[in-house]
Amino acid sequence: MLVSEKINLAKTYPEYYTANQKPKIVNLEPYHYLSIQGQSAPESPIFLDAMGQLYSLAYRVKSICKEQDLDFVVPKLEGFWWVEGHSSYENTPRSQWHWKLLLRMPDFVGGSDVKEAMTILINDQKIPENHRLLWEEIHEGLCVQMLHTGSYENEKATVEKLIQFVKREGFDVVGKHHEIYLSDPRKTEESKLRTIIRYAIQ
Repeated sequence: MLVSEKINLAKTYPEYYTANQKPKIVNLEPYHYLSIQGQSAPESPIFLDAMGQLYSLAYRVKSICKEQDLDFVVPKLEGFWWVEGHSSYENTPRSQWHWKLLLRMPDFVGGSDVKEAMTILINDQKIPENHRLLWEEIHEGLCVQMLHTGSYENEKATVEKLIQFVKREGFDVVGKHHEIYLSDPRKTEESKLRTIIRYAIQ
């Protein structure tokens, strides 16, 4: 019996999961994601619980697909971040930051797989019945991105380079602040953390 190769999206789609230290424009297709959205500081129990629920769902979906001989590596965590109004992050209390955490799924994952996984997790009391987990398609389209190395709190200079590049090239930022976490902060020195910062543009 042939066993299918485990899909690793980071290797299959290098244009999505790689960036360098110079701004670059990329054009992204629509992709499907597991997601969960909320409002809190990133160090709060609300945020950490949401992340736990998201990973629980991802690994349950992975298990269901593996039974169909369709296995995959759970991909890198991503996050959209924003604040309401015209205030900057610096002038907005961290408790008022909005976020949406994402895990992109391979093309062979379907809505029925996700629904089955959610039902199992609810029955096993791994996630609450009133969970905020979603299965959704997101199409960012034309984007600018750049690699940030260092702590999440020191992204300002990288973001400024991106914004200057966007203006110089005649575009406007139309999307939320998007981060792809290439490093595990539990295992990586803060100064060596690698994060892709991305914005949809037009």
